[in-house]
Amino acid sequence: MSSFKSDAKSTSTPSGKNGFKKENQKKGKGIFHSHVPSDISLRVKALETVLTQKKLIDPEALDKVVDRYQNQVGPQNGAKIVAKAWTDSDYKERLLKDGSSAIAELGLLGQQGEHMVVVENTQQIHNLVVCTLCSCYPWPTLGLPPTWYKSSAYRSRAVIEPRKVLKEFGVNLPDSTEVRVWDSTAEMRYLVLPKQPRGSEHLDEAELSKLVTRNSMIGVEIL
Repeated sequence: MSSFKSDAKSTSTPSGKNGFKKENQKKGKGIFHSHVPSDISLRVKALETVLTQKKLIDPEALDKVVDRYQNQVGPQNGAKIVAKAWTDSDYKERLLKDGSSAIAELGLLGQQGEHMVVVENTQQIHNLVVCTLCSCYPWPTLGLPPTWYKSSAYRSRAVIEPRKVLKEFGVNLPDSTEVRVWDSTAEMRYLVLPKQPRGSEHLDEAELSKLVTRNSMIGVEIL
């Protein structure tokens, strides 16, 4: 299911102070643009310009928001939570009991992820996260949602035929493993605590965090 495996950046944000970057190359007497902004980029830029002129938004404040979701939040935060749980049994217990409070201990709770539930993958249970209504997703811990997560195909099939969807991601589970599908909402977001990879018990927290992937915390990958 190639539409689910589109792991390129889920969204692109125009670069540069003016909203997009124009690269000019001089060839002879002509000037050629090697990068042409997409239609949506031009629309966003036009809207930003109008709102700025009307003093309804502050471009600098907008840049800070973009920078936050591009560089400060993302799967690396979720990986820190998972690695902490793998190395600290007391923290793991708190995390599974009250995900929001435990994540807040690490300073990783935030907008679009204020109320969190963490579910653990085991030999007997495999968890899969979806949002059937739209694309609710824990931004502070996983960043922006991938394109396939927002697709109608994933949102419907993950509930109807989760095992088949998982197989298309390369996850083959024995029949004895129970698959639990968790439907995120605007009020509640979910994070999967994947099983720790075999042979990684000697690694420290920082090293373990590098093994954790975004997809494993959604439930469509086994580490």
